[in-house]
Formats: sequence, structure tokens, C-alpha cells
Amino acid sequence: MRNYFYGWYFKSQSENKTLSIIPAVHRSGQKRGCSIQVITENHGWNVDYSAAAFHRIGKDICIGKKRFGERGILLAVHTPELDISGQLRFGPLFPLKYDIMGPFSIFPFLECRHSVRSMRHLVCGRMNVNGQEYLFQNAVGYWEGDEGHSFPKEYAWTQCSFPEGSLMLAVADVPVAGFHFRGIIGAVLWEGKEYRLATYLGAKAVQVRGGRLRIVQGNLELEARLLEKVRSPLKAPSNGDMIRTIHESTACRAFYRFRKGEYTIFSFKTDRASFEYELLE
Repeated sequence: MRNYFYGWYFKSQSENKTLSIIPAVHRSGQKRGCSIQVITENHGWNVDYSAAAFHRIGKDICIGKKRFGERGILLAVHTPELDISGQLRFGPLFPLKYDIMGPFSIFPFLECRHSVRSMRHLVCGRMNVNGQEYLFQNAVGYWEGDEGHSFPKEYAWTQCSFPEGSLMLAVADVPVAGFHFRGIIGAVLWEGKEYRLATYLGAKAVQVRGGRLRIVQGNLELEARLLEKVRSPLKAPSNGDMIRTIHESTACRAFYRFRKGEYTIFSFKTDRASFEYELLE
């Protein structure tokens, strides 16, 4: 079998707490396994499991008795470094109108395919993380996924939820048949309306430097600017093996601006942004 990875990224955010949970399964040669990563505002943990622990129940994925899916998360992990337990319940999901990868979703040779399962949904429940309670009551959630064999060598990714909606944006170096291009996928949910920016729709990265991303597509312009250093280390796949270390801030300071022609749809600073930035200049 070919090398591969498959993982889901769940982010839950209240007014003062942010918790991201990433269950994944991966294979490299004869090495198979699965894992759960947990990220809070200041810390990140990775817990490995045998491949036999991974299974499905309907549309949900499970690692042992831990369960992840459309209705929520049931989790209990007890290790010397991480003690987390609790349950989160999700309200109705808000998926995109069509696959974020567009026509690229059918290409068999991409090293990584991205999916957005829900731009925004209600989260209720609680998690206890190393003795600290993460209470989510009418909180907001975001859910995406990745599959393939490797994360891009260089990329930037950001996600932010805010009262009127949410956004996600990724810019990555994409290798195809011996050459490379800069791929862009992004979505903005604003007051119930979906805007999409993507390479396959003509989007261009006019600035990618120092944690600043500026994307132009026709009369649309989206800017995302990281205002602090990313913090928590994460494990990421390289040819199916979770040996690469990347860094993410799941709740950090950032600036966003979205324009349509001369009209600014929104412009704000926040301390609730998620950002990964891996040497893309």
C-alpha cells in the first residue's frame, strides 16, 4: 500500500478559551499508526496509538473509545504529559457550497488535499485538560481535514471565527509533475454569504512575506497578517510518517481585512486567530 495520512482538525472557541483537537491515521512503508493532538492557547501535546485502535462507526472516526464526528467529540486520554477528558456536542454544521479544492479535488497526484467540513457551528460541552476546565456554552466551532501523503514543504494557513462569520485561507507551494506553483484556497463566511478565493478562480498571492498574506481575485481582496510568533509545535506528515514538526498558534493576535472593490466588508484585529506559517516567502 502507498504511504498516506488522513486527519481531522476540530477547533472549539469560547469567549476566553480555545481548544483544537486533531485525530489522524497514517502509514509509511510497514509503519502504521494513529494519533491525537491537542492544542490549547499555550501548549500542544501528541499522543500516539497503534493502527489497530483506529476504526469507523458510520461517518465518525474512532481511536479506541474516543469518537469524533458530526455530532461532536467524546475524548479521554490519560498519559503522564496529558490528562484530558470530556465531551463536546456540535450544532448544525455549515459546510461550503462545494469542495474547497474545486477541480483539483479529482487530481490523483497531489501530495495533500484539504477539506472544509464546517465553517461555523455551535459547540456545547466541556473538557478538562490537565486539571483546567474548558467550558463551551453556545461557543463556536470550525472543522476541516487533510489527506494525502505529505504536508506542503512551505505553506501558510489561518482560520478565524468572529461574530458575523468565519474565514480560512491557505497558501502553499504545490509540486506537480516536476514543477511547482503557489496554490491558494480560501473561504469567507460573512453574514450568511459565502465568498471563495482560489487558484482555480484566478486568485493571486500579491504578498506573502513575514506572516502577511494578501490575496487578490478580481475585485476581491483578502489580507491576513500575523501579529505575533507562532507557538505550539505540532506533528505533521512527511511521506506518511508523522516526523515533521510544524508550529501553530491556535489563539493568537492577527489582523484581517476583506474588501470588494473600494468597499471594505470587514477590517479587524483579534486575539482569537489560528495561524501556521512555514517559511513561505
